[in-house]
Amino acid sequence: MAVWNVIDHTELSGNATSYNVTSIPSSYDHLYLVTSIRTDDVVYFDQLGLRLNGDTGTNYSWTRLNAGTTTISSGRGTGDTSIEYLYGATGTSALADTFGTMTTWIPNYANTANFKQTHHQWTQPNNSSTDYQWFIGMIAGLWQDTSAVNQITLTPLDGDNFVQYSTFTLYGINGAG
Repeated sequence: MAVWNVIDHTELSGNATSYNVTSIPSSYDHLYLVTSIRTDDVVYFDQLGLRLNGDTGTNYSWTRLNAGTTTISSGRGTGDTSIEYLYGATGTSALADTFGTMTTWIPNYANTANFKQTHHQWTQPNNSSTDYQWFIGMIAGLWQDTSAVNQITLTPLDGDNFVQYSTFTLYGINGAG
């Protein structure tokens, strides 16, 4: 049976340029981050970047599948400085007080024999059926480093801020396959 342990829970009391958790213990099998976030950017959905261990080098790649219309689209990037184009936050153009949700799975994060894989799923609800005023999608990411993950940083890509009441909960999971 899987055991979920809260490593960190943060609810913002004001704006913040990033979510950063450090000193993540290596005593779990996997990490799982759950977010409910909104930014101060004047958009319907905002782009985020994820870095591990503070690494700002070109050690990240990702493949994205998403929909903001009835047509599904995809994209990919290599040699990036973060796992990019995580559309996990709503912006100020979306329905007031509506927050985007995103989950991030980092399996085997403490293993030092392999590169680190991530899997992200997100949705930006809105009270509109107009194209690109709502969004859903997923990304598979890769950090090309064998270090155990001990730090996670999530940042809006355009220099925006996370706003008050955005929440971030990081779990350490043991006993899940």
